[in-house]
Amino acid sequence: MRRRSLSSAANATLKGRKWDALIIGGGHNGLTAAAYLARGGLSVAVLERRHVIGGAAVTEELVPGFKFSRCSYLQSLLRPSVIKELELPKHGLKLLKRNPSSFTPCLDGRYLLLGPDKGLNHSEISKFSLNDADAYPRYENQLENFCKFMDLVLDSSPPESLQHKSSLNEQLKNKLQNSVFWASCLRQASSLGQKEMVEFMDLLLAPASKVLNNWFETDVLKATLATDAVIGSTASVHTPGSGYVLLHHVMGETGGDRGVWSYVSCYVDIFILYVEGGMGSISKAISNAAMEAGAHIVTNSEVSQLLIEDSSTVCGVILADGTKVHSSIVLSNATPYRTFMELVPNDALPDDFVRAIKHSDYSSATTKINVAVDKLPQFECCKLNHPHAGPQHVGTIHIGSESMEEIHSASQDAVNGVPSRRPVIEMTIPSTLDKTISPPGMHVINLFVQYTPYKPLDGDWQDHEYRESFAQKCFKLIDEYAPGFSTSVIGYDMLTPPDLEREIGLTGGNIFHGAMGLDSLFLMRPVKGWSNYKTPLQGLYLCGSGAHPGGGVMGAPGRNAARLVLQDLKKTT
Repeated sequence: MRRRSLSSAANATLKGRKWDALIIGGGHNGLTAAAYLARGGLSVAVLERRHVIGGAAVTEELVPGFKFSRCSYLQSLLRPSVIKELELPKHGLKLLKRNPSSFTPCLDGRYLLLGPDKGLNHSEISKFSLNDADAYPRYENQLENFCKFMDLVLDSSPPESLQHKSSLNEQLKNKLQNSVFWASCLRQASSLGQKEMVEFMDLLLAPASKVLNNWFETDVLKATLATDAVIGSTASVHTPGSGYVLLHHVMGETGGDRGVWSYVSCYVDIFILYVEGGMGSISKAISNAAMEAGAHIVTNSEVSQLLIEDSSTVCGVILADGTKVHSSIVLSNATPYRTFMELVPNDALPDDFVRAIKHSDYSSATTKINVAVDKLPQFECCKLNHPHAGPQHVGTIHIGSESMEEIHSASQDAVNGVPSRRPVIEMTIPSTLDKTISPPGMHVINLFVQYTPYKPLDGDWQDHEYRESFAQKCFKLIDEYAPGFSTSVIGYDMLTPPDLEREIGLTGGNIFHGAMGLDSLFLMRPVKGWSNYKTPLQGLYLCGSGAHPGGGVMGAPGRNAARLVLQDLKKTT
């Protein structure tokens, strides 16, 4: 097929024809769905509201000469099936190994380095506890086994019951497909054994603090690991079910190596990777694969409403400028709330479905600060200062995470309606390995900050002084560990929860398109009865992080949804 180029002029290319499929939103999942559908022979158009593709997985030059992964800052869960099937390395995806993967400085002069080097891990943890150093490989191995168990779930559409009247043959086929899925799960469970399955259930249901207290005794080790359980959420380490979120963040697998993550505090790993050119490079590689297959990607094309005929069948979309674009299949990469509460006309959906979507949890306590600096931070505790980047600069740097109680206290501030007095900060410096994103001698720094309520009681995020005060609070906290950091700041960009909602389209500022609690996963995501990407409207599918298996840059929702669409089309032809 002829390769099609990105375009910002929607009208001339979109109207006047009927597309086989339209995709609302050019985030990485929408682009993934487009690639699979186009490879399946469909004519596909992706409609992106912003001037740049990628959604939350985007690279933008916010300070002249500095290119930031503006929202998502990690190559976290990108499924190996997506990388392999879409041939992403061929389309420009380049991953850079980093080692070590984590650095946690302490105010008492100690520090903890962790990474893919088992010898380093044992040596570093032994500084605090020999028992913990011996237990750590067993902890890694257990999570590794649990992640293998989850592979089937991640790469499959949930075994949902039929949601419409159907023939006896279709009912039997659905029951057979669901039986095959559950049988596969049973085989996986039996391979774990009863003891491991009990441990698995405990991890799913328990607070992360309980899980980690059962394994380790060292505060700084537990706190470093616990950040995976609360990242992107409003939860505390003591929240039941936060153990699953911990597991969710170590389910990455790239190139066959489990846990090959870029920006994340993940320790079940072989190698930890950066993405050259920032997170937008992932979206660009996927879009290249989609365009090679014939997909058409259009920027500056905001969808304002879905076109519905016969009260329950999708027939296209209306753009913000009034242009009508026709298709009998529409996939939404927008959040479930945006899709059903804002794009679908009133009275087109069942009341119980609307209530479930309306009352889903979209709360967020996440702020992203992208910082340009003229020098590397020098951490007082480690005595590892180098004129250039040292091991302490390469991985995820945990600021304000010396104990789980410190993380819990930060979360309680947000529960009480105010930003954390001592925020929990994950700092990454991708320019230590990626020389394409900053001027020589200068650096790009990502600060993923928690906890910041959507509507603080002590101020307003629209107030410049209030915003500046919080940013300076974060910089001064870093100063406690790396004196002089504040003076190195050339410029910064800050996205609070309302900014993430307005700029990126993340309802409530929630980076996962909705909470990742056990009541909103698998057969319950986005709502009970509608977990298999289909919706009450004929021809409308979800393909974003609000669908199974949830958030993170994994591509699984886009891939799974596209495969289901192709399967459904095969049934009708």
